[in-house]
Amino acid sequence: MAIIGLDVGDRHIGVAMAVGSVAVPVDVIERTEEADDIERIAALARDYETELIVVGLPRSMDGSVGAQANLVLDFAKVLANRIDVPIEMCDERLTTVAAERLMRESGTKRRKRKANIDAMAAAVILQSYIDGALKRIE
Repeated sequence: MAIIGLDVGDRHIGVAMAVGSVAVPVDVIERTEEADDIERIAALARDYETELIVVGLPRSMDGSVGAQANLVLDFAKVLANRIDVPIEMCDERLTTVAAERLMRESGTKRRKRKANIDAMAAAVILQSYIDGALKRIE
């Protein structure tokens, strides 16, 4: 089963992919018009024969849903109306911090980290979702 993970931000959308139980960063989409952003994600979903899309939900540290989380929820609703792939939300608190740490520890140069941080954050979100699903199965 192919799964796409998304880290939706104001300027970029990080994209990760999992086939099996390992998530890997794939791409960073530069935000333009929402319709164009949705179409690029829909094209990826078709190309990879995606069966599920996991979208990171940026909750506040206290777990509440703030302004940014509401924007992401609105984006996910538009995406859900455009494609015929189930969409799940996944708490993404501190994923960018984790992605930055992983890239730094692996020796990734600063410029490359900056260019790819959103895709790596999407991979962290997706891996978190996969790990949680595996725990629920056990």
